[in-house]
Parts: sequence; C-alpha cells; structure tokens
Amino acid sequence: MGQIYADLHLTNMLRGLSVDITALVDTGARYLCVPEAVAVQLGFDPEECTTKTVTLADGHQRLVPWIAPIMIAFANRTYATEALVLGDEPLMGVLPIEAMDLVVDARKQVITVNPAHPNEAVYKAK
Repeated sequence: MGQIYADLHLTNMLRGLSVDITALVDTGARYLCVPEAVAVQLGFDPEECTTKTVTLADGHQRLVPWIAPIMIAFANRTYATEALVLGDEPLMGVLPIEAMDLVVDARKQVITVNPAHPNEAVYKAK
C-alpha cells in the first residue's frame, strides 16, 4: 500500500504569512507536524516558541517547538489549530482530518472531503 499526500495551505493567523505544502496523511499520528523550514516561512521562530514533550512512533520522548495559531485549508475546508515543529516533511494527523470532516480512502490512495457532507464539515457533538 502506498502513501497518501494532501496539498494544504497553511496560514499563521497572527502574522498573515502563508505557505503551500504537501503533507503526508498519517491516521496513526495525532497532530499537524511541520519541518522547521515551514515554521520559519510562516513567521515563527522555533527557538522562541513554547515547547511540548511528544512521544514518537518508536516510543522515545522529545521536546519540540509548538506553533500556533495556524489555519489549515484543504479543498473547501479550514481548521484553526497548532502544529509541532518536527521531522523533515509535513505530516497531517487525525485531529485535522476529523476536524475538517475528511475521508481517507486507502484503496484509492486519496483524501477527500466527506461525500456525505460535500459543502461543509459536519461535527460529532457526542
């Protein structure tokens, strides 16, 4: 099975700086992760950001910069969130996927807006 990627538009909601990225879609991850170069393009200084301790896939814990607020745009969906500054390629985890009501089709290797709600995200309140 191959990897799934999503073209995202990210905006630093405080400074208005934006960047277009292609992110690996990872339903086993929780958050949006961006490399340091993307954080800098968005106007964040990773050296001056709040840090969070995260547990990596291999079980090791690491202290990483945490940047916010960021607006993610995909298709006709947006989501205000934060991101971990981590890794060498952008990664979109399950929180933004669910918040934007997106559907991952592993067989077709695509991510799309939920066809049951094509015009806007519908949220579960329970």
